[in-house]
Amino acid sequence: MKYVTSLACINCGREYEPKPDKYLCSNCGEEGLLDVKYDYQEIKRDWSKEDLKQNYERNIWRYLPLLPVDPATTRPSLQVGWTPMYQSKALAKQLGLENLYIKDDGLNPTASLKDRASVMAVVKGQEGGATTVACSSTGNAATSLAGNIASMGGDMEAVIFVPERVPGGKLAQLLIFGAQVVKVKGSYEEAYYLSDKAIKKWGWYNRNAAINPYLLEGKKTAVIELAEQLNWDMPDWLVFSVGDGCTIAGAWKGLYDLKQIGFINRIPRLLGVQAEGCAPITESFKTDKPLETTSEDTLADSIAVGSPRNYRKALEGIKASQGSMINVTDEEILEMMQLLGQTTGVFGEPAGVAGLAGLQKMVEEDKIESTAEVVTVVTGNGLKDIVNAKRATDAPLEVKPDINELEKYLVKGEL
Repeated sequence: MKYVTSLACINCGREYEPKPDKYLCSNCGEEGLLDVKYDYQEIKRDWSKEDLKQNYERNIWRYLPLLPVDPATTRPSLQVGWTPMYQSKALAKQLGLENLYIKDDGLNPTASLKDRASVMAVVKGQEGGATTVACSSTGNAATSLAGNIASMGGDMEAVIFVPERVPGGKLAQLLIFGAQVVKVKGSYEEAYYLSDKAIKKWGWYNRNAAINPYLLEGKKTAVIELAEQLNWDMPDWLVFSVGDGCTIAGAWKGLYDLKQIGFINRIPRLLGVQAEGCAPITESFKTDKPLETTSEDTLADSIAVGSPRNYRKALEGIKASQGSMINVTDEEILEMMQLLGQTTGVFGEPAGVAGLAGLQKMVEEDKIESTAEVVTVVTGNGLKDIVNAKRATDAPLEVKPDINELEKYLVKGEL
């Protein structure tokens, strides 16, 4: 916490001491989301790109000067971060681009970008004296918290609230990791409110990313990391799927941090992509009106958030970067799952590839030039949602164990 100066309300500007369990502004309530403030001048004096080159730690903790944690606090043993990034000429050609990079954050320990936030929750929970951390989730935040808690070897517990529609793969992860799972007979919104009441009643540490300002700081490491992987030469566009707004808000915070300490010279434009069946942030962006709650009618469960609580930070970041937003259909998401897999070997879940589907649409509508260099982050692994992965593909060819029958299909060109 050497470089953290305060927590500041994005609504009224009031500043607070950066305590681990300070979530919201005392004056503004749920409208008063807090932002972690740093002494950038001191970071610039103490830390450099050369220091990073000498650091052989390949996880998010290599960026410790830009993280609000006490270096002495015990950390989960899972290796979160330093996920691979690939340049894909084949997919770029399919999308009408010359330069496209894919960062596969589905290769984090529990298979999603949200490990970056959950590892922060476990550390901050300890700093706040908590032994139980809780959250509501459509799946990935839950599994990432459960996995990181499990890696603590029994020193902490996770209590997870999920809606009825949680995918089976994510539910299985939760149970394997030993979390206390509460499956709420209702929507994500109902699961969230029940978790909020339980957290307050029993004093658990709050891992809900839209409320806890420290979790966004973990999410921002995806962008800091990809900037380093690109040798600090930033692309023209960065693309993210958007649900509650925390991930793209974290992307903006990471870019802002890097610009302030002189690690990058320019900030790329941010593209946020939502599913058409659940797009309240896009609607607010395009109309410049206050956000209105919508239905959660999409197969992309991880971004199906009808009442997002971090939309203001998301919108501020997108607008500050001179970026944009766009929506995609479930059919376009399913098509992109297959296209991504066939051209790159990367298996993304529906929410994880929504950003790519939106990128394709932006290029087709001439809103992103073919010469633009683009990086998109695949936020979750396809093994999380096998049901929809099967929907995205054709059925396998079935034959008897007979070489002559197989030969008939070969002659017909069906293989």
